[in-house]
Amino acid sequence: MQQNEQWSSKIGFILASAGSAIGLGAIWKLPYVTGTSGGGAFILLFLLFSLLIGFPLLLAEFVIGRSTGKEAISAYKVIAPGTKWHWIGYLGVFTCFLLLSFYSVIGGWILKYIVYGVTGSMNGAGNYEELFGTAVSDSVSVVAAQGVFLLITVLVVAKGIQKGIEQVSKIMMPALFLLFIILIARSLTLDNAMEGVSFFLKPDFSNLTSETVLYAMGQSFFSLSVGVSVMVTYSSYLSKNENLMQPAFSVVGMNLFISVLAGLAIFPAVFSLGFEPAAGPGLLFIVLPSVFDQILFGRVFLLFFLALFLFATLTSAFSMLEIVVAALTNKRGSGRSRAAWLTGLVIFIVGVPSALSFSSLSEISIFGKIIFDAADFLVSNILMPVGALLISIFVSYKMKKDLLRNELIQGSKSLSGIFSAWYFLLRYVVPLVIIIVFLDSLQII
Repeated sequence: MQQNEQWSSKIGFILASAGSAIGLGAIWKLPYVTGTSGGGAFILLFLLFSLLIGFPLLLAEFVIGRSTGKEAISAYKVIAPGTKWHWIGYLGVFTCFLLLSFYSVIGGWILKYIVYGVTGSMNGAGNYEELFGTAVSDSVSVVAAQGVFLLITVLVVAKGIQKGIEQVSKIMMPALFLLFIILIARSLTLDNAMEGVSFFLKPDFSNLTSETVLYAMGQSFFSLSVGVSVMVTYSSYLSKNENLMQPAFSVVGMNLFISVLAGLAIFPAVFSLGFEPAAGPGLLFIVLPSVFDQILFGRVFLLFFLALFLFATLTSAFSMLEIVVAALTNKRGSGRSRAAWLTGLVIFIVGVPSALSFSSLSEISIFGKIIFDAADFLVSNILMPVGALLISIFVSYKMKKDLLRNELIQGSKSLSGIFSAWYFLLRYVVPLVIIIVFLDSLQII
């Protein structure tokens, strides 16, 4: 890999960026919250906030990365030399490092369930809640599965941008869409499937509360992988000739589209067979196996779902590891493989306590939370909002307005008209919203 390696195509960049954004939260948490928080009304709210908050932040990171051609830490140094602003990059690298340490644990759980499905260990399991408890409390296999998940991640990232991340994303993202179409087709043919569709998509503004509005605000930037400078690193590999608007809109649109597809695949089947929708890991590891138990060829469709979740988890993991590796190597080809393997090993070691949080280390508490939940809270409720706030301030107050305008309309002069709106949102609206979400997440307001 050369110093100036780039994405081989715009579609490769879009798919890799969308893969980074489309993670487990978009597939299992957002559909559930949509269903319980107003259905179509919540989707409209989420779309609005994605365009007003997530989209400006995503563009801000694209501008930082593409304008400098540098990874997360060096990019801030180039724009603001001799200042402390590059600590935003360090914050992003640390956040992704910590996030991947416990995110890989969930990836390991998915791998375990794929093994269960292939070997037939789930056949006739009956009590899937008990099976899930047994699966996550088996210390040896959980740590081993976490290691295998990180091994796959390292193997891809070590190959570089074009031959590694881009090539695999071009396979996994279309496969993810195809699996969704197959699952939706099966789910919608079940009896009473429309009841689940209605639960998910029917607008009900009476269910919109201040809590769900705040969640929609927060999710609008959390779900796009912004705030941790991942998109700074990814966009640094983008050609100067490419317009930034189109990939940004594409990533936002694909993220929302995947969330809708997930809901259409899950809820018709759940409601058709009389199950209650559940949030979090329970939906994937407890409810869905029970649902597919009652469907012809259900085990095959469950494996499809598990593969889908694995693809979504891996494409996000690639970006988390890439930002660390790029920072360590300063995007140089020499040492990339060594840095990927070393970083993967350290992340694995740091993540072991999270993997053991449900077994041998379950008694250890940090501010009343097990290690896994404490790490999740630190990343989701503190580090990511702070990072997003600092990036919005840095771009709108520290970077020169002419540079921003030139980067934003590069490749399409007709887009100059929306620059003022983007700049206004990033400078005034986005920071205020992030502060509100941040204070709410800490239960200060």
